[in-house]
Amino acid sequence: MIILPAIDIIDQAPVRLYQGDYGKKEVVGDSVLTIAKQFEQVGADYIHLVDLDGAKEGSKKNANLICEVASTVSVPCEIGGGIRTMEDITYYLERGLSRVILGTAAIHDQALLKAAIQKYGDKIAVGMDCKNGYVCGAGWLEDSEYYYLDFAKEMENLGVQTLIFTDISKDGTLQGPNMDMLKQLKDTVSVHITASGGIRDMSHIAALNDLDVYGAITGKAIYSDTLDLKEAIQYCKEHHHVD
Repeated sequence: MIILPAIDIIDQAPVRLYQGDYGKKEVVGDSVLTIAKQFEQVGADYIHLVDLDGAKEGSKKNANLICEVASTVSVPCEIGGGIRTMEDITYYLERGLSRVILGTAAIHDQALLKAAIQKYGDKIAVGMDCKNGYVCGAGWLEDSEYYYLDFAKEMENLGVQTLIFTDISKDGTLQGPNMDMLKQLKDTVSVHITASGGIRDMSHIAALNDLDVYGAITGKAIYSDTLDLKEAIQYCKEHHHVD
């Protein structure tokens, strides 16, 4: 399993939200770039960037900064938030991002998803933001009618190779990931699954590693100092599952 430290961005600043609530944000550092460099220094395998302005409004006000981060650090970066057209996808992949995450677009525009996978293959991931077992739409503000396991199967059938699973009720709470839902997901599809939301400490990293998911995204735990990123990365290297 790999650890993907997260940087959520609003107005060019690194922030954390609580349960996806834009009203409950705290700025967590001086600059996005500084944090990304710190993640690089401790040996992160991947950096998870989220454009929260993009997710909410579809705006591109953070796009230049995101591309600057990707081209400055040697660690591969993935970006999610507000990516709704082929132009958006191409924009990021041509400017140093290694993977693009589609959320709302995957629910509302299947033609785009198919075209993106055909063109970019495993550089496309799909974010599943779930609430009460159902997948949500625009920046967590809209509910959809997709049961999460059905949605995952449909994504797999379309050729998606990586799913990022977030249980919104857990996100930013540090109460632990939703292990039951993740286990069911892993039993249902054979794609890469990245777990996001709720991670507090090494016990959660160990549990996810035992489940043998592809990756774990952690943000608040790092900024709250309940998780030592370097220790988590080291643990995963030492407890590597051989398929």
